[in-house]
Amino acid sequence: MGNGQKRLERGWVEVLDQAQWRLASGWAKTGADEKRLLGSRNAASAAGVHLKPTVVELLGRATAGWLQRAFQSSSSAAAAGGAVPEPAQEECPVCAYNEWDPLEEVIVGRAENACVPPFSVEIQANTFEEYWPFYQENGGKSFPEERVKKAVAEVEELCNVLRLEGVTVRRPEPIDWSFEYKTPDFTSSGMYAAMPRDILMVVGNEIIEAPMAWRARFFEYRAYRPLMKEYFRKGAKWTTAPKPTMADELYDQEYNLRTAEDRQKLTVQGKFVTTEYEPCFDAADFIRAGRDVFAQRSQVTNYMGIEWMRRHLAPTYKVHTLSFDDPNPMHIDATFNIIGPGLVLSNPVLPCHQIEMFKKASWTIVEPPLPMMPDDHPLWLGSKWLSMNVLMLDEKRVMVDTNETSIHKMFEDLGIKPIKVSMRHANSLGGGLHCYTTDVRRRGTLQSYF
Repeated sequence: MGNGQKRLERGWVEVLDQAQWRLASGWAKTGADEKRLLGSRNAASAAGVHLKPTVVELLGRATAGWLQRAFQSSSSAAAAGGAVPEPAQEECPVCAYNEWDPLEEVIVGRAENACVPPFSVEIQANTFEEYWPFYQENGGKSFPEERVKKAVAEVEELCNVLRLEGVTVRRPEPIDWSFEYKTPDFTSSGMYAAMPRDILMVVGNEIIEAPMAWRARFFEYRAYRPLMKEYFRKGAKWTTAPKPTMADELYDQEYNLRTAEDRQKLTVQGKFVTTEYEPCFDAADFIRAGRDVFAQRSQVTNYMGIEWMRRHLAPTYKVHTLSFDDPNPMHIDATFNIIGPGLVLSNPVLPCHQIEMFKKASWTIVEPPLPMMPDDHPLWLGSKWLSMNVLMLDEKRVMVDTNETSIHKMFEDLGIKPIKVSMRHANSLGGGLHCYTTDVRRRGTLQSYF
């Protein structure tokens, strides 16, 4: 063979290899590359060049032979009565569509190592003025030790009662929250992992990790990360919302300098200490009722955060924005708590502006009685209305605070059995039974209630 003939053959081999590699790597989206490959080999034969099989052709033949043998082996096994094994399909460990289907698994937070958040602008906007000196003096330190011990004991009892009611209980990792950390945008220390409802939300078979809005809670997700990885490995869909930088621009630095009257006017306009600089939200500002999810603009959840959730959950779920006569909203479940199909607790002193949509859908609106918490009980975060921050075990069982006897009667009148556990000292850290838990799995199906 002359040198010219060798160069010609090498050229055709390169053409064929390029065409076949495109086919093998999945680049060819139509039959065009296959036609070019066939045309190239025919052209080579017409030119008198006899080509050896290329690497890709040999690989293709080997693969085809392996597939044929595998098929024959499987067919023989089937003919002999042996079953062809299929991958095991495990039930997804994460699934919940509402707040009341039978509860099977729940995450309960930890009050251990709870620390007072540094007194930054977003903390000041979310706390009562009478407690500002407490934050200024104790920011970065532990909450009062005796109170924390009592809160820990109450949360442990909550876990015990849940187990007795047949619910699997999972816990976040204990972490030392006192360490100071620094990002390119801010410096802070941590707070706690007491309220999983604030950071985690299950919608269907997906668990969504909220970005949060307080700098002291920036790294709170770390306590739940082992659980998230476990659920993911077992088949759950795991989504982390965009993490905000929490730069100064996310907060209205002048917010706390305004008078109460001016802040009330801003509330009417839907403006709070968090700006629209970037998306932020706490999961506790959302509540589920099948295909409908309800959210509120609050001190920790902005419209960009609600819009992110709306786009993320569409088209299966519809996100509605609610508003209330609340000058300082933070977390919807002590203001508007959906407890059953067509049944909602609505705070009588913080009425919902969109309540007519529920009435038109023939929902039952129940106004809970006034809370029974004494005025002198320390409440560094949250409000007395944590009395209505209840956890439904199913449509006929509800977990309530032992001390709130008036709400026990209300539930009994509704045909719902109160399961009682004391949360008084746990309340001091800013949460009730709904806050201290995130329902991971409820036994039910996706339905529409509107």
